[in-house]
Amino acid sequence: MIMKLLLWFLVAFLFFQVFAEASLDHGISNLDDQEVTSLHKHRIIRRRPRINCHFACARRCSKSSRKNVCHRACGTCCLRCHCVPPGTYGNTHTCPCYAGLKTHGKKLKCP
Repeated sequence: MIMKLLLWFLVAFLFFQVFAEASLDHGISNLDDQEVTSLHKHRIIRRRPRINCHFACARRCSKSSRKNVCHRACGTCCLRCHCVPPGTYGNTHTCPCYAGLKTHGKKLKCP
């Protein structure tokens, strides 16, 4: 008899705990609409499509006179920005992150 009572108490406790956690809304309810919108935008920005950096940088550096240096710099930029501009030179407007990376000497990092 006592075991059945403990079992019912445990089931009821777990049942109420599940409903209490489901009704919390995970802390978003206390944010205003602008913060929620920026939160959703931040999540969208994180999901960047994966690209094959090795292939994209090989295409970008195909006409470079210093291929190893170009591949190393392009690979770093590609891993950070998840994009490489098309062609072998220019077209940086298609990938603003790639165009904005600078070295410690304030020169453009990405070829």
